[in-house]
Amino acid sequence: MIRNYIKTAIRGLRKNKGFTAINILGLALGLATCLLIVLYVADELSYDRYNKKAGRIYRVNEDLKLGDNSVKYAVCMAPLAKTLIAEYPYVENATRIKNAGSSHVKKGTLNMVENRVAFADPSLFSVFTFPMINGNAASALVEPNSVVITETTAQKYFNSSNVVGKTLLFNDNTLCKVTGVIKDVPKQSHFNFDFFISMSSFPDSKSTEWLRSDYNTYVLLKDKSYAKQLEAAFPALLEKFSGAQMKSELNMSYAEFEKRGSFFRLNLIPLTDIHLKSNISGELGSNGTTQYVYIFLLIAVFILLIACVNFMNLSTARSSNRAREVGVRKVLGSARKHLIAQFLTESVLVTVIATVLAFIIALFLLPVFNQLSGKVLAINAASLNWMLPLLLLVALVVGILSGSYPAFYLSAFQPVDVLKGKLATGFKGGRLRSFFVVFQFSISIFLIIGTLVIYNQLNYIQTKNLGYNRNQVLIIKNVYELNNQAKIFKQKVKELPGVINATMTGFVPTSGWKSTAIYYRDATLNEKTSMFPQSWQVDEDYLPTLDMKIAAGRNFSRNMPTDSDGVVINEAAAKFLGFKEPVNSVIYRSMASQHDLKHMKQYRILGVVKDFNFNSLHENVSPVILTLADNNGGLSVRVQTNNLPTLMAQINAAWKELNPNIQIDYSFMDQDFDASYRTEQRTGQIFMVFTTLAIVIACLGLFGLAAYAAEQRTKEIGIRKVLGASVAAITGMLSVDFIKLVGISILIASPIAWYLMNLWLRDFAYRISIQWWVLVVAAAGALIIAIITVSFQSIKAAIANPVDSLKNE
Repeated sequence: MIRNYIKTAIRGLRKNKGFTAINILGLALGLATCLLIVLYVADELSYDRYNKKAGRIYRVNEDLKLGDNSVKYAVCMAPLAKTLIAEYPYVENATRIKNAGSSHVKKGTLNMVENRVAFADPSLFSVFTFPMINGNAASALVEPNSVVITETTAQKYFNSSNVVGKTLLFNDNTLCKVTGVIKDVPKQSHFNFDFFISMSSFPDSKSTEWLRSDYNTYVLLKDKSYAKQLEAAFPALLEKFSGAQMKSELNMSYAEFEKRGSFFRLNLIPLTDIHLKSNISGELGSNGTTQYVYIFLLIAVFILLIACVNFMNLSTARSSNRAREVGVRKVLGSARKHLIAQFLTESVLVTVIATVLAFIIALFLLPVFNQLSGKVLAINAASLNWMLPLLLLVALVVGILSGSYPAFYLSAFQPVDVLKGKLATGFKGGRLRSFFVVFQFSISIFLIIGTLVIYNQLNYIQTKNLGYNRNQVLIIKNVYELNNQAKIFKQKVKELPGVINATMTGFVPTSGWKSTAIYYRDATLNEKTSMFPQSWQVDEDYLPTLDMKIAAGRNFSRNMPTDSDGVVINEAAAKFLGFKEPVNSVIYRSMASQHDLKHMKQYRILGVVKDFNFNSLHENVSPVILTLADNNGGLSVRVQTNNLPTLMAQINAAWKELNPNIQIDYSFMDQDFDASYRTEQRTGQIFMVFTTLAIVIACLGLFGLAAYAAEQRTKEIGIRKVLGASVAAITGMLSVDFIKLVGISILIASPIAWYLMNLWLRDFAYRISIQWWVLVVAAAGALIIAIITVSFQSIKAAIANPVDSLKNE
């Protein structure tokens, strides 16, 4: 029986090849797109889950509030990890990681720049799951100057993974012994290091200070239920261990500190939440955000709904042509259950074919999607375990739902009514189909508006005046390698033709360099008038090189020796301090852990620079204080030349003259800025691609429905033409029903899209306003696409010879 159902289904599909092709292609495109998005979302949700104990691992974060200043940190104080193990029996283990920043590792005669280096406690391998290929995990990081490297790193430096006992020279002065080789840290990790140096190699790790935080600290609990208990114990812990230091350095107890409205507190975040739910100071890598995961899931659901609704719409529309077939089958003795089985078999067969095609399309598009999303997604045995059942479930559900109309509705008809032609046909009678068309185009219009808003916001980010000029600025990042020759290098570069100016500091708006300090408005040192700004060391060329504008006062001057006791503040800092005339006012900076006048340095405000964005445009500009001091963290060079390769060669030659063994490391400021908004750019590109696919799928459905409507009214069109109706009149008559439905879609989708996209824009401190023309363009675009799609079939029907449609009457 089932074999007969399948044969009959295949025969019916072959009979209507065009309809079948549109139906299968539309559903396949929707399923393939949805499959790619699900792969992306699954990858984002899988971060850190490779750890076997992931459910019991938490990172300790710190929240600090001083007066009106507050900041959140992903780092904690040095002695915390050992203290937690000693004080709380339910803490099974704890470990610390400290990012070592950029290091040079000797390979032959070359110094290789390595940016993925960290110090780690011996307990690292007891907390995290890093399979050891060679070496003893328990003792690998116990001794000073020990290092554990990844398998890829071992191959890079030694062409072998069996390298335990060999040595690596770091920064030309520290020889470390390789004590272990681990498998590469999975890409789905919130930190990715290639070198783990023993924490005992870092003297500061033995610090007993409780008022300074520098270490990412992770705890492994005996059971995750203890997390709330540990968080509740943190206040007493801090009071017990930091109280004496706070009394000594701040002249107040922990309780008094909190009474004044200030605090520093500890809290826990689950390891598996870090990637999507944590973007605070001190992170070990660039994290994602749940917002974009939700956006992509929403797009996946939208496209899947469009594809499924499209499929069901075409299936139900076409099925009404088979009413006479149902009548004949019933007259010949077919039972209703057999008719239901036949219709459902046909529907499920089509969805299964579409699902197989979708899987093939997804395989071919995966490399393109990886390039677009910045991921390295793959369909492997592990992903097939959940993917194949999911695809099968979707195929069955869509097949049964779309086949339910002909199966249960048409099979209930009385054969005498069907054969007498009493059943209504035509597009106007299909309220369900009209609803489906409105639903499809509402989603499509929503996506069009969303794409336009995202594009406009990204364009605004790219063109906004940031308070500095990021164009034509070369940043040489490893100038610190030149040591006391850094100033000589700066002077050599400034003398090159094509160089306008240069400033030597690691603190530039597009870098990750950040440094904070405590400043006080007056000598009372009251924390209520304190400020916790960014405090950057710069030289006198900083403002002119980056083209920053002075709002009041003046810049630093090399001819004014007293400028070393002066500062230049931004407008946000001036507003926070509240001076009527900030220029020449005096502020105080804490220069030690003791917060009293003996340990304060007095600074005079020389000038106020216009605000410049150094954080993401998701955030408002916060206070910055610039001090005149040496900092060789980088060299920013403003260039103006038509022959950049020649200038770069000259700069490289000047570098090699001073340090021939280390390669110069550089980038351009505009590229660094663009990289900081890569997530938004990728989101915009993906949104645009998927919106296009959604429109294509919706138009395939509309094209099929238009063809069906024209076919249903073939004889009516023939009669109208015989009576003198023009091609334009007939085309309008066939198109108007669809255009009305698209118009309803516009009225439904526009306010919803406007509201939801405004919610998305609220995440940006600097954002566009959604203009009325965005809604108009989206509406006009949808109407034009719909008119073109429908008109093709309408004109085709209108120009047909009426003799062909009426010859049988």
